[in-house]
Amino acid sequence: MAKIDRQGGISVSKMTLSFELTIFSKLFAAVAEEMGIVLRKSAFSPNIKERRDYSCALCTADGELLAQAAHIPVHLGALPRTLARVLPDFPLAPGDVLLLNDPYWGGTHLPDLTVIAPVYTRERLAFYLVNRAHHADVGGSTPGSMPLAKSLEEEGVVIPPTYLFKEGRLQEDFLNRLVSRMRVPSERRGDLQAQLAALYRGQERLPVLIDRYGLNKILEMSRALLDYSERAMRELIATIPDGSYHFTDYLDDDGYGRRDLAIRLTLTVTGDTAALDFRASDDQAEGGVNAVPPVVDAACFYVFLTLLAEEYPINQGCFRPLSILTRPGSLLDPIYPAAVAAGNVETSQRLVDVVLGALAPALPKEIPAASQGTMNNLAFGGVNPDTGQEFTYYETIGGGMGAGPGKAGLDGVHTHMTNTRNTPIEVLEHDYPLLVERYALRENSGGPGRFPGGRGLVRDFRFLAPVTVSLLSERREHAPYGLQGGGASAVGENLLITEEGEERLPGKINLPLPAGSRLSIRTPGGGGWGED
Repeated sequence: MAKIDRQGGISVSKMTLSFELTIFSKLFAAVAEEMGIVLRKSAFSPNIKERRDYSCALCTADGELLAQAAHIPVHLGALPRTLARVLPDFPLAPGDVLLLNDPYWGGTHLPDLTVIAPVYTRERLAFYLVNRAHHADVGGSTPGSMPLAKSLEEEGVVIPPTYLFKEGRLQEDFLNRLVSRMRVPSERRGDLQAQLAALYRGQERLPVLIDRYGLNKILEMSRALLDYSERAMRELIATIPDGSYHFTDYLDDDGYGRRDLAIRLTLTVTGDTAALDFRASDDQAEGGVNAVPPVVDAACFYVFLTLLAEEYPINQGCFRPLSILTRPGSLLDPIYPAAVAAGNVETSQRLVDVVLGALAPALPKEIPAASQGTMNNLAFGGVNPDTGQEFTYYETIGGGMGAGPGKAGLDGVHTHMTNTRNTPIEVLEHDYPLLVERYALRENSGGPGRFPGGRGLVRDFRFLAPVTVSLLSERREHAPYGLQGGGASAVGENLLITEEGEERLPGKINLPLPAGSRLSIRTPGGGGWGED
């Protein structure tokens, strides 16, 4: 029987990856990685080329996730449900490219645009290539398309599955109409072209592998990798004591007065399978903290994947032993047209905290305390007074990592469902009319414990032009928890700094600001682990 080692990964002593499978696992992953490099280097917006808010993947002809680049967990874990939702109704012939962002058609939230293309060899469908990128604007009520909103349409342009290319022919009228409904359309078009370039690179690379090894061998190795990863996950789950584990955590609010929204989980482990039942969670909210099922899947998959050792290939085989239950009309399975922008970025983080909290009694020496539990989403836009050009920008801000057994939490990092990078100050100040007046670690924000939680960040902006700001943030009321006697961390704060002093802002707000305004985002730390 495999066992979990002290670093939280499954032991490889009883299950080793064969030399041949290792080669093919790396070959498939390399296709996704190269797609990602092309996307990043071709992109126009800092959100993609600097923060790297995108993901690339290779899927089988049955729509199963086969290989991924090490990109964004909330993107990648949602892809299996995306393909399962759209492919039966939108078959892809050679030369077709499908575009969508609709969360009720397998998307995550509207700024995440997904493109899907098939790979054929000798008229036989062999694979699908997919990438998903967060665009800095897709229309909607505020710049950045991450507003406090009550309906999906307020959040931006909704794109149901649509053929962007049909038989190799660009649907130019559709594309022109689409980008005209978004802010800074030239940048939107450029980022979408970068996504297409990534697909083209994958379509160049896969036929080379097929010619080298033969399609039958490639497909044989694909099936073997999926089955291998399934066995690895089953062996991991079998190390968790059978039983039902319960945990509840809360979102601060939905931005419209409803507070303490509960996410309730019953995690049942039976042999080598695990069922995650969220049906007792609160009803869907008026504000956009609702998370669609693909996002719920992604958070659950992510937690279990973190328990596997790094040597194991990540693909849809890992997900087969997991079943996830949600209730239609609830916070985690909303009914159209419920707003969902924050569900992807904020509720996904709380889902991770809930799944880790449920696992903590079963694996007390493996599970870390809660990390900051928010992405601290900031979007803003306006008109640059020097150029007269419209601009829009979006970023997430790091915070404290939760401490774990034998190690303190890291300071000022992105954790869990976001895997993006920091936008350098030099890029921000070059591209937008603003100054970053302070960027520092937030002292005394990590939770106390034998191993203290990581510290959050302070990021202060002074805007040199009038802007409209949107904030979607969490853990401003409910602090990230500690474990095994460790303490909770400090909650985050959003502050508007004026000559009269500091005004505390809500965690979720749309806010017009005049030139000269100063905004301070102070992010939560991570929880502590173990008695001090």
